[in-house]
Amino acid sequence: MTAKATELKLDIERIGTVSAILTQPDNVRACYVLAHGAGADMRHSFLDKVAAGLADRGIATFRFNFPYTEKKQGRPDQPAVAHAAIRAAVEEAARLCSGMKLVAGGKSFGGRMTSQAQSKTPLPGVKGLAFLGFPLHGDNKPSTERAEHLDRVEIPMLFLQGTRDRLADLSTLKPVIKALGAKATLHEVAGGDHSFAVLRKSGRTNDGALKEVLDALTAWIDELA
Repeated sequence: MTAKATELKLDIERIGTVSAILTQPDNVRACYVLAHGAGADMRHSFLDKVAAGLADRGIATFRFNFPYTEKKQGRPDQPAVAHAAIRAAVEEAARLCSGMKLVAGGKSFGGRMTSQAQSKTPLPGVKGLAFLGFPLHGDNKPSTERAEHLDRVEIPMLFLQGTRDRLADLSTLKPVIKALGAKATLHEVAGGDHSFAVLRKSGRTNDGALKEVLDALTAWIDELA
């Protein structure tokens, strides 16, 4: 399936302008507002692969930089700034992809900031949130404080998590997801780390693990009302 990638500028009210990319395939049926992780920007190779893989499956992606990565600063934005960027991205994606099913989320920090934004004031038109590795806690420091806002999210959530993710110990994450009830779904990627990379000795490949992630994400999007 062919896809067109359009580079854009995204205006964030009272904050400034950042870069964005809309990747839209032929016969598109949904759009995923895809926020990047804390240590990379929207052009990271992982997000490139996600955008290309979803385009092959008929899903558009709207990627964007947070202000700190646009300015090439090292420290992530304060939550209020990140939330404003996500809201602007959702509004622009809804305008550019009018009539399509809209979902939001992203990689690690980007996904967590999206869920925080949704918990404060629902993102207009967003039918569900999908997390590509939800960062539940610090590296090998299991805790649940970062999940406390999730019970205020009223739309479906998909947690795509590697079983070797050092930022989301599954024995800690599973009770959180269970407490969220029917609105939360967990998909475990066997042997995957925080970016779904697998060990060579597992007999799996990174491409195979990512295919699993994208297939699961696409199926979940298709099932959303």
